[in-house]
Amino acid sequence: MSGPMGPMGPVSPSSEGSSLPNEHETVGAYALGILDDAEATAFEAHLAGCEWCAQQLDELAGMEPMLAALADLPGSGSTPSIGESLSARPSPRLAEKLVVEVGDQRARKRRRSMYMIAAAAVLIVGSPLAILAATGGSDGGTSRQALTPAQTTFQAMPEKKSATDPTSHVSATVGMEQKDWGTQAVLELKNVKGPLKCSLILVAKNGERVTMSSWSVPNWGYGVPNAKTEEAKKPLYIGGAAAFKPNEIDHFEVSTFDGKKLVQVQA
Repeated sequence: MSGPMGPMGPVSPSSEGSSLPNEHETVGAYALGILDDAEATAFEAHLAGCEWCAQQLDELAGMEPMLAALADLPGSGSTPSIGESLSARPSPRLAEKLVVEVGDQRARKRRRSMYMIAAAAVLIVGSPLAILAATGGSDGGTSRQALTPAQTTFQAMPEKKSATDPTSHVSATVGMEQKDWGTQAVLELKNVKGPLKCSLILVAKNGERVTMSSWSVPNWGYGVPNAKTEEAKKPLYIGGAAAFKPNEIDHFEVSTFDGKKLVQVQA
């Protein structure tokens, strides 16, 4: 029967005045194999209904090196007799202390493992989102800026076409790369202010229109030269795809959801 719960797990009934260990304290002795048959049978019956002891026993998996070290006690250098071996076995109290120590060590290892997993996750998630590139600074040195996946793809694209609308003053550059399935495109958009909802539309030579991607423009906009914040000064880079080959495309349009064309870029 499990005892009441305490801050560190189940609290066993007080055994003051008795030298016999309670069931929870017996887990260490059981793991080290120092219980007699009757004690082991009693503990196994307790273990069947005690989740705490089951967890503690699981923590002690793989303790063969410690058991081997304990087997070498009393350390006289000679092979101990049966009586010496029995007297060298740890008491249940010592076994319980070993349980706590091993549990603490494994908890520390788990925390270190979680930190390493978290750091690896940051690297895995962050690596495509924050590829660092060296760019020339005004002082002749270099500064480092983070590139988004779309921006990295855009810079590597072999073909780019640009245009600026004389009325809206919105500027757009479309990078294109032919794929087996059609065309991959990345749009670089500048000097557009929001709030707007926009789309990149491919217009094929046969007149078909395909929406390659869509996005929202915040109030402060994208790629605004005289913007007050660095975020607003940065262009928008957004990818898209279509089944048409580059030689089947007539032009691209950046339009608002209500049909207003902001800029057109010839393919």
